[in-house]
Parts: sequence; C-alpha cells; structure tokens
Amino acid sequence: MTDGMRIGLISFGVAEFATLRETCVDSGHDPVVYAYSRSMRPRTPTDEEASRTAGRITAALPAGTDLLLPGSSEGLGAALRGYAIDLLVCYGFSWRLPRSVLRIPRYGAVNIHCSMLPKYRGPAPVLWAIRNGDTHLGMTVHRMNEEFDAGPVLAQQDGIPLPDDVTPQSLWTGLSPVLRSLLSTALERVPDPSAGEPQAPDGVSHAGLLEPEFSVVDPAKTAREVHNQVRTFHFMGPHLGPVTVIDGRPLKVLRTSLTAADGLRLDCADAPIWITASEPVAAHC
Repeated sequence: MTDGMRIGLISFGVAEFATLRETCVDSGHDPVVYAYSRSMRPRTPTDEEASRTAGRITAALPAGTDLLLPGSSEGLGAALRGYAIDLLVCYGFSWRLPRSVLRIPRYGAVNIHCSMLPKYRGPAPVLWAIRNGDTHLGMTVHRMNEEFDAGPVLAQQDGIPLPDDVTPQSLWTGLSPVLRSLLSTALERVPDPSAGEPQAPDGVSHAGLLEPEFSVVDPAKTAREVHNQVRTFHFMGPHLGPVTVIDGRPLKVLRTSLTAADGLRLDCADAPIWITASEPVAAHC
C-alpha cells in the first residue's frame, strides 16, 4: 500500500464528498481539506443553489476537516499551499485549474470524469451521453494538466447503465461503486510519476455546456432526439424541460413517450411523440 498521503478533495455534494473521503481513508490516506466551487466560473457571483449546497456540505463536514469556498483559482491555490497536501482529488469541478495550482500538491492532481475519455471531454459528459441516447456511461480517473480532461489515464471502466428514466439519484447507485474501485487503483498508482497511459488521439469528443437553443423543442428533429432532449432536462431537475407550442400554447415539456400514451401528441420529423407531463409557460409582462 502507498504510504499515507495528505489529500485535498474538490467535489459538489454531500454524498460525493463522503464517498471520496471514505475511499481515501480506506486506502490509508488522510483527507485534510474540502473545496467547493460556489460558481460555475471563477470570479463570478455565487450561484443560488450553490449557497444551499455549501450549507449541506458544512453540516456534514467531518470533525477537523476544513471547507474552502474559493472565488478564484488564485484564491484556491493560495489556500491549498497552507495544507501541504500530497494530492488533490477532483470530482465535479468546472474550473480550469492553472499550472500554478496543479503543481502545489506533491503528486499533482487527479480528476474523476464520467466518461470513457477521450470521449466527452468537458464539464457536461453525463448530459451529452443522455442527449445522444447512449445506453451506458464510463468513468475515468486521470492526471490533470492544463487542458480539460486530457491527462494520462490511471484507471477506467465502462458499462455503467443509463436507463431511459435516469436521474442523478439512480445514476449515483451505479457510479459510486465504480468510483470507489477506480479511485483506489489510482491512489496506488499516482506516486509513480511514470504511471498513467496517454489518451488515444482518436475518438476525442467534447461535452460543453448546453447551448441556449437546446431549451426549445424543434419538431424537425426525430422523435428519439426530442425524447432524449426531454430526458436531459429531466436529469437536471424534475421541473425542468424544453419549451414547445401546442395549439398555440407554450408548454414546458417534462416527460415524453415514444409509444402511444395518455397525453399530447407532437409530430416530429420521423414519428410522433407523446407529451405525458408538461407545465404551461408563464407569460412575462
């Protein structure tokens, strides 16, 4: 077993932090500090939901562990220097970390990414997998460099199911045991500077933030494409959905069916789709 390392953890939720911590402790290491980004981009105002999440993380914080709420990469780096960490472990962090931060830990930083890299590099791999109708998802633990999700692979596994009605909660059931296994392997390998396989130059794809146009249903798309669009929004939140117009009424589409069902019919490019749950879109004055 690798000698115990002092580890900093960056993640986005109570369950995620707890799983990272438990895996590190079970592998003989000491997580000494958490960091949570309070905005999607550095130097921007705190997101409304982020402030509530930070409260939940604080309430569940293990005794003796500090929580950092950085407003910038520079601020994060300045704080981390005081903890003399050996490794930074990231899972769900949207900021691009500069070299000055990546070089602070003795062994650098590793990232846990929800795809079979180099597929779906970027901040939204799960959303793009659902959008594209993928039936399963992969997970990769890789060394971090200044490019998004491009560093050498330390551990990787495919085959995590993405069922039609996938939600963050149901997906976590499949993700969490894979995360534990892969991170344990990566922690064993990371002190060896030569460990890690370069990512293949082919098969690279990107999973950026969803474009604004994606929030509107386009009937010129296929029924499957529209169904996956609605599934993507449902994954982000049960009351989120793209907008369409039925009989002159703008509706937020919450759930759809590819087979005949109770609900409103919408004719798409190749076949109809049935809107089984929707909400009226409030008019703005």
